[in-house]
Amino acid sequence: MTGTPVENRLDELWSLLHISNPAVLGTRARFRQRFATPIESGRSRTAADRLTTVIEPYVLRRTKSEVATELPPKQFSTVACTLTDEQTRLYRAAVAEAFTTGLCHGIARRGNVLALLTTLKQVCNHPAQAGFGDDAELAGRSGKFDRATEMLAEIVADGDRALVFTQYRGMGELLSAHLTAELGAGTIPFLHGGLSVERRDRLVEDFQTGSDAAPVLILSLRAAGFGLNLTRAGHVLHYDRWWNPAVEAQATDRAHRIGQRRTVNVYTLVTGGTIEDRIATMHESKRALAESITGNTEVELADLPDTELRALLDLDAIGV
Repeated sequence: MTGTPVENRLDELWSLLHISNPAVLGTRARFRQRFATPIESGRSRTAADRLTTVIEPYVLRRTKSEVATELPPKQFSTVACTLTDEQTRLYRAAVAEAFTTGLCHGIARRGNVLALLTTLKQVCNHPAQAGFGDDAELAGRSGKFDRATEMLAEIVADGDRALVFTQYRGMGELLSAHLTAELGAGTIPFLHGGLSVERRDRLVEDFQTGSDAAPVLILSLRAAGFGLNLTRAGHVLHYDRWWNPAVEAQATDRAHRIGQRRTVNVYTLVTGGTIEDRIATMHESKRALAESITGNTEVELADLPDTELRALLDLDAIGV
């Protein structure tokens, strides 16, 4: 069996071994008691080391750096973005309204919190994506949107190519229309799950081999996170954040595959002082957990008391 044994929760590892070697980790309840809860909730180094010892005879780990030694490096950069006045107003209003109205309890609370998180992430992307204002005038309304446009214009001017990942179809469509008008490099395509398999394959082939293909390809994170070879790009830009760092890493590796001859520059856009800052912090925690042998971040946030949740979501007083 092959794959990524842990993306979100250690239960994924239990499921794999339960199929291949059922006796190794015992029952799910016992596994959670001995390993999952102490590691995920308590960050227990002792439990993590014990789990590593137990599974070591059954897990053969081969990283890409070990099997593809000729691959060039990846260079990671976090690009700090600022909110415009419009975004700041909308962000604060969304937080205030949610906590004034009340988030309820139980399942209803979880749904309300997830809806609030989605609104805040979309406001960080662009007010038009969150349903505010006219989408005919996009420039000047989102610090992140304008910064991404500047970066991509520089990449295209240098004769290079870039992949742009977003988790939202609506955001991808806004970016496609805007970049087509701004870059002067033809129609900027958007590969997403709503396209037929044949159409998606054609977009990939055009980007990889076409002499007159657009230098920028926008991709839905989920639709394009696996299996594609896009090594013609030397730059990867993550426009918005997915809760799971493993999903972003797999998307990045569409460009960092066998056949890539240049350093791949990976840019992550983060709007300072917002929920995106919190996601970045949580990503570091999840990476540490996966590497030591992670939790469902959205559910964890939904389970926080109102005071703690609001403290996480309110804009920082400095720099916003």
